Amino acid sequence: MKLTRLGEFGLIDRIRHTATTGRGVRIGIGDDAAWVANPTGSSLVTADLLIEGVHFDLRWTSFFELGYKSLAVNLSDIAAMGGAPTFALLSLGIPANFDSRQIDALYRGVNALARKYRVAIVGGDTNVAKSVIISVCVIGDPPSRPIRRRGARVGDDIFVTGTLGDSALGLKLLKGNRRRPAQRFIAQLLQRHHQPTPRIIAGALLARQLLATAMIDVSDGLLQDLEHICRASRTGAVILNEHLPLSPAYRACAGNDGTRYALSGGEDYELLFCARPQNRTRIKKLEQRAGVRITRIGTCVPAEKGITVIDGSGKLLPIRFKGHDHFEQRLVRHAKND
Repeated sequence: MKLTRLGEFGLIDRIRHTATTGRGVRIGIGDDAAWVANPTGSSLVTADLLIEGVHFDLRWTSFFELGYKSLAVNLSDIAAMGGAPTFALLSLGIPANFDSRQIDALYRGVNALARKYRVAIVGGDTNVAKSVIISVCVIGDPPSRPIRRRGARVGDDIFVTGTLGDSALGLKLLKGNRRRPAQRFIAQLLQRHHQPTPRIIAGALLARQLLATAMIDVSDGLLQDLEHICRASRTGAVILNEHLPLSPAYRACAGNDGTRYALSGGEDYELLFCARPQNRTRIKKLEQRAGVRITRIGTCVPAEKGITVIDGSGKLLPIRFKGHDHFEQRLVRHAKND
């Protein structure tokens, strides 16, 4: 049914009947505000905005995938603080000529991920817009000590969960700018781009066991997000190019680009964190419980040394692109602290 016929309130009622509910929801969608219980006495709150033509392209993104990813990127922020997501509000700007079935598909994607992590959808807003705009706010329960970007020290190890560069390389393939390799590898890269996995369990374990000194999720690219940690912690970093975790699909498809997308491609939503060297064994033991590979990729160094990437022989690698910036596309010089 066209939204012009269904109307705003009909759409809201349709959403209300499909939205997930969960623990702590006293009043959900349908009133002026949700009423939820807060057993911990404090909350983690995050919000993100996705805009058609900026963050996604409906030519190659289904509405199910769009809904799934819209929630995933916010859950990843909660994971980066070591928290557990509990509630979400989702607001939509939608062109009037859209069909309600498209919005149904979007909410199926949202609810598929919400059910997996027991997140209740408790409200939001809808409005007409010239293009699709999605705003998600997630509320979560914090650990006893949330992990911040600051806290790393010189000598700390640098780790990352999962593999890097798959999402950015998948997007490159979607844009059709390169020869396509074996179909199974394409499917794996596109899955990583459209349906990223928020590392909630890994983040919670790192926080609960007080192992991570600083943490962030990789949304804008490894080097860009590492810079956020380094700036907040007042350190520099050395990254070992040979240690970057690359998937078989990435290795099959990257070609002459090497580790470029692993270093500066965004939207992997893996956890990048620092930890004391004496905790290496404990962190390794977390892999099975967290259900994800954890790789040591570098070391924190004094701030005046900046951020550098070296190859297996210790040679400095020149890096042209640092990562994604919403308002600035800039070239960076990445050698000898210049």
